[in-house]
Amino acid sequence: MKISLIISIYKNVPFLKLVLESLQVQSYQDFEIIISEDGEDENVRQFVASYPFKQSYQHLTQKDDGWQKNKALNNAIKKSQGDWLIFIDGDCVLHKRFVEFHAKMADEHLILAGKRVKLSAETSNKLLSNPTLLPTLSRYLYIHFWKSGRYLEEALFIHPQGLLGWITRIRTMKHLKGCNMSFSKKALYAINGFDEDYTLPAIGEDVDILWRLQQAGYQLKSVRNMAVMYHLHHKESWVSQELNKLKMQVKRSNNTYICTNGIQKL
Repeated sequence: MKISLIISIYKNVPFLKLVLESLQVQSYQDFEIIISEDGEDENVRQFVASYPFKQSYQHLTQKDDGWQKNKALNNAIKKSQGDWLIFIDGDCVLHKRFVEFHAKMADEHLILAGKRVKLSAETSNKLLSNPTLLPTLSRYLYIHFWKSGRYLEEALFIHPQGLLGWITRIRTMKHLKGCNMSFSKKALYAINGFDEDYTLPAIGEDVDILWRLQQAGYQLKSVRNMAVMYHLHHKESWVSQELNKLKMQVKRSNNTYICTNGIQKL
């Protein structure tokens, strides 16, 4: 199975550098990298052009015209070479077995969903200044648990066939995080991809995708504690989700799980 890993980014080169560093040490290396930029920043372009990738990669850009992440993601889907697509964000660093377990758990009938640790500002700055900390990051988080971040239970890697494997089977998912999810390309084409009617962040890139895929017959499966991810700290600009919630409610009431403004314009 060919795999494409799609990174959604907007301008932040230091974060992207650390994300790419975490990709270079993955236990599973047979995947394509797609950098899906919601804009066309010159600093990002220069950095990507000079980065020593081990894997094949594509850098896709579009006009910086407000929040258009779903449009960028649809473009990435169309350009991807993989049959299985993993989606992460450009502020999320990966455990070395992250790709391996998205690949191992891949099933054309499933929606794979994981969570993330939210690193503190101190831990994020330490990691940015010293990327060699990355291979032992989970251990560092537990040793410095009082200051290292939140949701530290998500930092524990557990092999599903190991002594504690039963934990992975009881830690289910009810929701989808846009920064840690994967599906088959076939599944995304079945619902016409991400809905570009959403032009504000939140809901459109994950909550909306989940109900639509479920309506199309796909089932949610957890990869918690297997596909481990660390979210770098940054200031978050809060945007009200009410408009997106209302938009989704209308679409759900009409059962339009195949969107009209997606990969194809219907």
